[in-house]
Amino acid sequence: MKRLLALALFVLLPGAALAETPVERHGQLRLEGTRLVDQHGEPVTLRGMSLFWSQWAPQYYNAAAVRWLKDDWSVTVVRAAIAVHHDGYLDHPEREMAKAEAVIDAAIAEGLYVIVDWHAHEPEPEAAAAFFTRIAEKYGDRPNLIYEPWNEPLNTHSWGEVVRPYHMAVIPRIRAHDPDNLIVAGTPSWSQDVDIAAADPLPFANVAYTLHFYAGTHRQELRDKAKKALELGAALFVTEWGTSEATGNGILDRDETALWWDFMEVNGLSSLNWSITDKDETSAALRPGAAGEGAWEDAMISPSGLFVRAWLRRMNPPAD
Repeated sequence: MKRLLALALFVLLPGAALAETPVERHGQLRLEGTRLVDQHGEPVTLRGMSLFWSQWAPQYYNAAAVRWLKDDWSVTVVRAAIAVHHDGYLDHPEREMAKAEAVIDAAIAEGLYVIVDWHAHEPEPEAAAAFFTRIAEKYGDRPNLIYEPWNEPLNTHSWGEVVRPYHMAVIPRIRAHDPDNLIVAGTPSWSQDVDIAAADPLPFANVAYTLHFYAGTHRQELRDKAKKALELGAALFVTEWGTSEATGNGILDRDETALWWDFMEVNGLSSLNWSITDKDETSAALRPGAAGEGAWEDAMISPSGLFVRAWLRRMNPPAD
């Protein structure tokens, strides 16, 4: 049904492009073992960009920016990082929900996959369940959707006592309305303890585990943890990675980023770079003052942004 809806939209929308969009090409995603596969059973690797915390960079949560990321940056997936604390969703639920829906609607219109990220470090299971119930009720029939129920549990949140029970509470609320689309479950220590999660996996189908890295800080030791998780049979999805140090600032580590790129490609890991914002820091893809609606000339793209955009264009060539 979801594939038919995507094809119908492609046929009926006036002015539809002749080239297939990512969702038209791949349709419903699912996991086979540790690999993400498409509607044809073929392996697929998504590569894209994450937006910044929604309460602090709201100007990029719009259709024009998403369209520009598809057309100029060649992304196949975008991520709406819906802030929970710090003047985020808990304080302004309708304001932040509107941002999530704006990005989801734009991704559907452009034929992109979209991660809806509950961007929090502390658990809020009841609020998260209500948020994702609403998202799943409205969009659960669309193959575009990917759910990320908890971005980065802290290193003080153990898998067995805090993180796993949280997912056990939230994921069934999503599945009540969307039995098919991929869920990416956060892991302890800012989504780095994937090996611990893999040793005690969640009892749900089509669930991957979140792996985050920042190339200037996280190196071979974290790749070894990821390799162990894969060997244990866990599927991984890198919903956030940076070229910088873990602070978002510091060095732009091109060499270590290249090693991570190789690791992700060898293992078929989908990923999104952090992030589309004009904050004055290394990991920001844009320079201060970059417009909210896209159309960014090279002079308004940061060194990290230029580096990542070139990789995305190389790895995600347009469809014939």
